Amino acid sequence: MAKRILSLVIAMCMVFGAFVFASAEEAPTLRFDENGEFKVLHLCDLQDEYPAEQAMYDYINTVIEMYEPDLIILGGDNTVGEEATKEAAIEELVAPFVENEVYFTLVFGNHDYQQGYNNDELFEMYKRYGGEYCLAYDAVPELHGTATHNLPIYASNSDEIKFNLWMFDSGTYVQDENGDDIGYDCVTEDQIKWYKETSDALAQQAGEKVPSLAFQHIIVGEVYDALFAEIPFALGELTREFNGKIYSFFPKLHNFSGFLLEYPCPGVYNYGQFDAMVEQGDVLGIFSGHDHTNDFETEIDGIKIINTPSATQSHYSSPVNNGARLITIKENDTWNFTSEVITYNDLIINNADFAEKIGASKFEAILMNVLGDFALAITKVASIFSAIIF
Repeated sequence: MAKRILSLVIAMCMVFGAFVFASAEEAPTLRFDENGEFKVLHLCDLQDEYPAEQAMYDYINTVIEMYEPDLIILGGDNTVGEEATKEAAIEELVAPFVENEVYFTLVFGNHDYQQGYNNDELFEMYKRYGGEYCLAYDAVPELHGTATHNLPIYASNSDEIKFNLWMFDSGTYVQDENGDDIGYDCVTEDQIKWYKETSDALAQQAGEKVPSLAFQHIIVGEVYDALFAEIPFALGELTREFNGKIYSFFPKLHNFSGFLLEYPCPGVYNYGQFDAMVEQGDVLGIFSGHDHTNDFETEIDGIKIINTPSATQSHYSSPVNNGARLITIKENDTWNFTSEVITYNDLIINNADFAEKIGASKFEAILMNVLGDFALAITKVASIFSAIIF
């Protein structure tokens, strides 16, 4: 009975909201700029204490100044710390966006809620301190999680919908019958239903499928099909198990680019989000954070699965790729996109003011980049053998 009521609620929301896809009516409209470009800055796993490390804010401000993103997406695990300072931490986090007059939205991660507030309460804080620059909203509050929503991007000179951005709350942890955590959560059935219905409504309004990108904290389980070979038996720590399959320890080096420095950590269960997106045919890529040292890009069934590394300065990260991801979409080629990781090292090398602010050595940054490039070169050579084996 509860499922029927929820389905009815979602359907009613879809009927009344069929022609209003971007949050509330008063929210600003996102458009391609006069050069026909739209740039998204994906900031993941900032999860700093309060007050946060100044270097992180210097990094954020410098990236905004140098690359002028049209939208910032916080990728989850945005703030951590103590209950007494949680609200202050959120106010501090969004201040650079407000001061630089850059729109932002967000998804929640598995750590955001752990400092005395639930995500609904945190969401209100983001809206309060983000003001007109916070574009996040709760499309259907009855859905699993908080603030699952979408943001259309309109043509530079008309009200034609040219692109769409999906934000999904991928949850926190899954418990067993004893209440013990057994792993991570994922996007659930009601969210998938909302996605499919909203995708259909967007296509109806636009007169064709609307290309899109999806953002969530916890990566989809299908990443293991893309990155690791399935084997018939488990070998303890040398294997991983997801979706009822067992995967080898050794990655398919030929099937991804970038750094894969830790095992991806998808949800325990899989309710068919990725399959639904393949079926709908409008999602070009799914972006996640969560796994701090990974910045790989892979592809399966026509959808790119991309991990953005952490931008934190107080939790674990890799010295070779600590930073954020810049995504560029072109109005005249919306079925393709480009993305690049902008690391702290990149800014130290290319921006003397930033290097001086954070007291960083340009030599050390160059050394880290050389070591990273060397590691990627070795991976590329090894990928030849990987392609033969797998």
